[in-house]
Amino acid sequence: MNRTPTLDDWILAGIAVGAGLLAAFLSRTLLRWLAKHAKRTRWSGDDMIVDALRTVVPWALLAGGAAAAAAVLPLTRTVQHHTNEALQVLLIFAVTTSAARVISGLVQALTQSRSGVAGSATIFVNITRVVVLAIGGLVMLQTLGISIAPLLTALGVGGLAVALALQDTLANLFAGIHILASKTVQPGDYIRLSSSEEGYVEDINWRQTTVRQLSNNLVIIPNGKLAGTNMTNFSRPEQRLTVLVPVGVGYDSDLEHVERVTSEVVADVMTEIAGALPDHEPAVRFHTFGDSRIDFTVILGVGEFSDQYRIKHEFVKRLHRRFREEGIRIPAPQRTVALSQGTVSIPQQRQTEENDEVPLARGE
Repeated sequence: MNRTPTLDDWILAGIAVGAGLLAAFLSRTLLRWLAKHAKRTRWSGDDMIVDALRTVVPWALLAGGAAAAAAVLPLTRTVQHHTNEALQVLLIFAVTTSAARVISGLVQALTQSRSGVAGSATIFVNITRVVVLAIGGLVMLQTLGISIAPLLTALGVGGLAVALALQDTLANLFAGIHILASKTVQPGDYIRLSSSEEGYVEDINWRQTTVRQLSNNLVIIPNGKLAGTNMTNFSRPEQRLTVLVPVGVGYDSDLEHVERVTSEVVADVMTEIAGALPDHEPAVRFHTFGDSRIDFTVILGVGEFSDQYRIKHEFVKRLHRRFREEGIRIPAPQRTVALSQGTVSIPQQRQTEENDEVPLARGE
């Protein structure tokens, strides 16, 4: 059209824009009401979807009103075409960003529910967000009339050079994906590496794994190193585990009496100490005739790895007290020094085992 816009054209265009604004306002009010009801549900996905719609729907309505106003005005074909393209790009951008936020949020919620711990595997979240944004960017380029085939070809050729330059980074990326996909390690697990690093897995991202030690320090481990080292996972196949506590009593002790007293102490600890397993059956196993004592092992059940220190601490205290009350002797190492005229013989130790020391029991 080449004619000059009249007053009626401007009025109709204003009505179209106003209708878009009114519809956008009403939609935000409705979606705000839906968001309040979505928060009452247990599933977090509906909150993310409603939050995304609160961004997309108003922008879509505004773009629709602007497109209607552009159609009413007597614009030239070129101006009309560019206007429609700009509105389409704006709408695609709003949809892409909202979709990236929703999909990455759903992926994060899924990884948290699978691991059962507060920690999150951000590697999947970041990959998902990048993929969605990349697809949206390609759609916007196609909308603007830019052919994406040469671009994809150039990216493919350039990707080879980038892959060679980023070998370590890509190795860590795929190692992290492999670790999570194989479910050998998940956020929240307690692990110990052959290189002595140990702690709770806080997060696994595109490059590294963050491990929080019991001292509350963070250890950063590259995914490639984590995938290529010997590792013990104390949280799989389940978090519950058993702890062995070595103990020894004198040869003059009544072993039936010792076993009964020890089992009673184990039962008390399992029911009264937080982190213990109340259904754990007391287990006392005699196994060695030592130089000055009979050695046995007490098996305790704990809910997860870090509980063992508190439970062993309380068990040793209570067992020591009960042994004193019951008159059960705990042998101590003895040395005999023989003196002769003009010479002193070398002291001989009766007890030669490395573990036969003064303490009643020592942890693993």
